[in-house]
Amino acid sequence: MNLFFALWRRLCVPLLPLGALFAVLPAHAVIPIEHWTHASGARVYLVPNPSIPMLDLQLNFDGGSRRDAAHQAGLASATAQLLSAGVLAHAGRPALDENQLGLAWVDLGAQFGARASRDRFSVSLRSLSEPELLERAVALAAQQLAAPAWPARVWQRERERLLAAMQEAETQPATHAERAFARAVFGDHPYGFEPRAATLGAITAADMRAFYRRHVVACRAKVSLVGAIDRARAELIVGQLMAAVAPHGCAALPELAQVQALSRAVSERIPFAAAQAQVLIGQPGVPRADPDFFPLLVGNHIFGGGGFTSRLTTEVREKRGLSYSVHSFFSPGLHAGAFQIGLSTRPEQADLALALAHGLLRQFVEQGPTEAELQAAKDFLVNGFALRIDSNRELLDQVSSIAWNGLPLDHLQTWRDQVQRVSADDVRRAFARVLQPERMVTVLVGARP
Repeated sequence: MNLFFALWRRLCVPLLPLGALFAVLPAHAVIPIEHWTHASGARVYLVPNPSIPMLDLQLNFDGGSRRDAAHQAGLASATAQLLSAGVLAHAGRPALDENQLGLAWVDLGAQFGARASRDRFSVSLRSLSEPELLERAVALAAQQLAAPAWPARVWQRERERLLAAMQEAETQPATHAERAFARAVFGDHPYGFEPRAATLGAITAADMRAFYRRHVVACRAKVSLVGAIDRARAELIVGQLMAAVAPHGCAALPELAQVQALSRAVSERIPFAAAQAQVLIGQPGVPRADPDFFPLLVGNHIFGGGGFTSRLTTEVREKRGLSYSVHSFFSPGLHAGAFQIGLSTRPEQADLALALAHGLLRQFVEQGPTEAELQAAKDFLVNGFALRIDSNRELLDQVSSIAWNGLPLDHLQTWRDQVQRVSADDVRRAFARVLQPERMVTVLVGARP
């Protein structure tokens, strides 16, 4: 296949919907997730989709930023970033520098990348499923997993780029607000760590190599695949990729402490010359495994997550004009992520907007939603569910979440039923259990004295 055709296919195929496999299914049809444990210990989740000639694959490992040490905050992200900075010669394949490696992926019309979130070190591969192309893409991915070069000169360059971006971010009030908020909500938990100049300066290429070998191991891998392959082909691909990291061993990782609840309210005002004051209100929320996940999902949509239909937007923006944008969200992970209310407003209105947001939260925790609000939220979430799985990549994200969080294999077909079962009492009970309006963190950046 020539380079032009490979590029054309790479650009066009991802725009296609999932097609015949899901377009013709009834509303509550089963999405066929096959699951098994590979000989390496990796847990595999496969959704065959023969209607589109492509494969999306994601490997997840317990190597997110929660595994950073405080003095090396940013190590997980730096490690993921430099995974594509070149490869050493391996298994008869030649060494490639970062430019040669990038061109090799372009020539295949495929994509490979790595990133670190709070909890996961994720590696992704997207390729056409044409056998010869896919074989070459998997072989290159295996080399990249087995023999990353970790060039120190590239890290020095990237570190300088990150430091410049940090300096630019320091000019934004939102940077100071988020930093103060995370510090107050998470304390010394790794969820609150932030890369700074000193922590990036403490990271070397050798540290990345050690972090990678410790965390990217086959026995703890969660492998998700969506595309035009069957189980036998998936098993071969998983075997090739896991063999690349099998030499890393399988050393146990230490258990991390949970995020601690706040014992008191915390208020921080940070002077900052800006046209808009930044307001953040919140506390530790819940982990993804919390049994009230769905009542909190529906309730937050009503309170502040539903855009122009949310109570926060109606009261703060529409009725009083105090903010152009106001929102709330939960960010559950393996640990309790934050619940956060955020808004920006003119400095002279900051205290009024802050008091209103606090009052609306107290009211919602005490009274919950109205039946009309509840029904509108459920209708929106249920009717919009198809958008969560309308492409290979979005379906892969959902399957990867199921794999990572240990959710039932039928989670996608029961999701709408779970939403529909939520009652106003469920929302009120869940919000009252999780949120304590009298013990919130409040950060205000940029308000005038």
